[in-house]
Amino acid sequence: MSDMPRLHTAGTTLLDRARELRPLIERDAATAEAQGRLTTPVLDALHEAGLFGTWVPTPLGGAELSPRELIHLFEALSYADPSTGWVVMATSLANGTAGAYLGDDAVERIFKGPRMPLIAGQGTRPGTAVREDGGFRLSGQWGFASGMLHSQYAHSLGVIEGTGEGRIFVTPIEDVKMLGNWDVLGLRATGSIDYAISGAFVPESQTHVFTQNEPLRGGAIYRLGVLDQALIAHSGWALGVGRRLLDELIRHAGARAGRPGQIAGSDAFHADFARAEAKFRAAKALVHETWDDTERTLDSGRLLDVRQETMVRLALNHVTSTLAEVARFVYASGGTSALRDGLIQRLFRDVHAGTAHITSGPQVLAECGRELAGLAPDQSWMILALEA
Repeated sequence: MSDMPRLHTAGTTLLDRARELRPLIERDAATAEAQGRLTTPVLDALHEAGLFGTWVPTPLGGAELSPRELIHLFEALSYADPSTGWVVMATSLANGTAGAYLGDDAVERIFKGPRMPLIAGQGTRPGTAVREDGGFRLSGQWGFASGMLHSQYAHSLGVIEGTGEGRIFVTPIEDVKMLGNWDVLGLRATGSIDYAISGAFVPESQTHVFTQNEPLRGGAIYRLGVLDQALIAHSGWALGVGRRLLDELIRHAGARAGRPGQIAGSDAFHADFARAEAKFRAAKALVHETWDDTERTLDSGRLLDVRQETMVRLALNHVTSTLAEVARFVYASGGTSALRDGLIQRLFRDVHAGTAHITSGPQVLAECGRELAGLAPDQSWMILALEA
C-alpha cells in the first residue's frame, strides 16, 4: 500500500488565476466565437497562468490537481465562457494523460519546450494502426477534436490491426490534415474540427494502451484511466455553465423588476426558478459527493470499485441532463432577450452542443441503472458499458 502513488493536491493558486482571467475571457468571447477559436490574448493568458499544465504530472512541471480541484477550475473557466472552459479541459486532460502514460523518449520530446504543449484530438471512433519496427503506422479520420486549432500535437484512438487492441497515439500536428468543417450550433470558439491522419509513423513511446491506469509518472489521479478522468472535466464544465445561466436569468429578471407584465412579478416564475435552483444545486452536490468519495479511495491506494465507477458516470449524466433543463428554462424565461444574439442565446447554444457528448449519453444512464438495480452481477465497466 505504501508503494502506491498518493493523490496530489495543489491548492487554489491556479483557481485564483483562472478567476482573475474572467474579464479578459468575457471581453473576447464574441470575437472567439466569430473566428472559431480562442483569441491570441486569451490563449497567451491561459499559458502564462499555467492553466494548460493543470493535469500534467508534477515531475514534468505540471500542477497535477486533484479531481475536485480540477472540477472547481473548469467550473470557473466555463462560467466565464463555455468554449474557453472546454478548450482548457480537453487539452489539459490530453496533456496530463500523455505526461502520465507515454514513454520517456516521447515525454522528453513533447514536454521540453518553455510552454506546456497543447494536445487535442479524439478518443472515440478509432483509426487503424499497423505495427512496424519501433512503432506503428496510423491512419484514420476523427471528428470533433476539441481544441485542435490550438494544438501542437494530436491525441487519437487507434485499433491495432490483427490484435484489436485500442491505443492512444500522440502525433505532431504536422502529421494531421485539418478538415476544416467547424460549422456547428454551439461551442464554436473551441475549434473542434474533424481531422485525418494518413500512414503517419508513431514511435511506440508516443502511444499507450487506451485503458492504461498505472502511471509511469505522477500520482493517484492517473489510476482512474483516460475515460474516468474525462468525466471530471465534463462535470466541472456543466457546473460552470449551469451557474452562469441561472445568474444571467437573475440579472435579466432584476433589470425588469417593477415593470408591469414582467417575469419579476410572476409567482409562477418565482416557483419555477426555485425548482431550477434546487435541481441544479442537488446535481452539483451529487458531483462533489461522488468525487469526494473517489478522492478518498485514490488516496488510500485503491482503485474504484464497480459501484464507484457507476456513480462517477451517473453524477456526470445527471448534472448534464439537469444543465439541459436549466438552459431550456432560462431560454424560455428570457423572452425576446434570449431570442436575439447575446449571452443567453450563446449559452443556450453552447449547452446543447456540450450535452451531446458521448460520455453523457442515454446508454450510459441505462447501464448505470442496470448496475444500481443489481442486474449486472459480476460485470465491470469497460469504458461506457458493463461487461462480464
